[in-house]
Amino acid sequence: MIQGLARELAQKEIAQYASRADREGRFPKEGIQKLASLGLMGVAVPEDFGGSGLDNLATVLALEEIAAVCASTAVIMSVNNSLVCDPLKLFGTQAQKQKFLTPLARGEKLGCFCLSEPNAGSDAANQQTRAKKDGDSYVLSGTKNFITNGPQADAMIVFAMTDKEKRHKGISAFIVEKNFSGFNVGKVEKKMGIRASSTSEIVFKNCEVPVENRLGEEGDGFKIAMTTLDGGRIGIATQALGIARAAFETAAKYSTQREAFGQTISQFQGIQWKLADMAMNIDAARLLIHRAAWMKARGERVTKQAAMAKLFASEMAMNVTKDAIQVLGGYGYCREYPVERYFRDAKITEIYEGTSEIQRIVIAREVLKEITS
Repeated sequence: MIQGLARELAQKEIAQYASRADREGRFPKEGIQKLASLGLMGVAVPEDFGGSGLDNLATVLALEEIAAVCASTAVIMSVNNSLVCDPLKLFGTQAQKQKFLTPLARGEKLGCFCLSEPNAGSDAANQQTRAKKDGDSYVLSGTKNFITNGPQADAMIVFAMTDKEKRHKGISAFIVEKNFSGFNVGKVEKKMGIRASSTSEIVFKNCEVPVENRLGEEGDGFKIAMTTLDGGRIGIATQALGIARAAFETAAKYSTQREAFGQTISQFQGIQWKLADMAMNIDAARLLIHRAAWMKARGERVTKQAAMAKLFASEMAMNVTKDAIQVLGGYGYCREYPVERYFRDAKITEIYEGTSEIQRIVIAREVLKEITS
């Protein structure tokens, strides 16, 4: 039911603005409002806290449909669901859930996840943002970068070092509201893909955050970040899946219409092999994603499964979009067809929420841990 609901919304309404929003680099406010009205901004959040009360598998089923039409809208949805609502649901106090999770899950407010810094991308433990306790508040200072939803976010999960001597065990997490003094949106990035999704710096300069806005205990930040990223990687894998599916469907349809040498190009073995590989790899990615989402919904640890899904799906999306352009030939390189947008959008899925290189390290560590345990 939720898959059909998301598909109808995507194809009837989001499709109307997807290409234009990409060209203009315009935040798709109207699409996000529609997602909120259907309960898709907090799919796996309990109904008591404004969500749809479903699970992680329902989230990816809906997210694939959105991503197949507009990857920018999909990543906004993914971040709010997996990187903001999820840690609040898992680690927040009852008061924090009432104050923050409820409006975020309802789509009344939008969230973002502030972990990456200029010198702490893949090396997430190398946090330079500082949080010093001062009475009933913490004072945050530092810069976060490449923050999805940064300019539009009402609330953000921010990671900062509270005890440098303890390294990653000295990182804590905070809920920062955009109206706090000392908070500013910095540089807004101009990107190759997902151009309708805003990405910016977030700058904290002596930003006072009440103690009650700390998420978890002092020193829990790294654990919260890594747990959250497991879910986030399932979301980005799903984004990649949707992009690839859209590129495949466009290429397959085109191949049955384009004629060369007296027949449609779908009759040529070279094209058939490309389509076969596309279909097979898309299906394989979907199965990896569904397994990870299903396990997460059951409360199981999914570090390895999420990394596998994200790695395979993102690299698959790059290959499928590349081949889709090849099937369309010169038209694939032009904006007349959407595959050039799909190609541009696919690349980031190999980078954010853990690069392909990091995913391989995570998978190898998990495999070796299983062998030696």
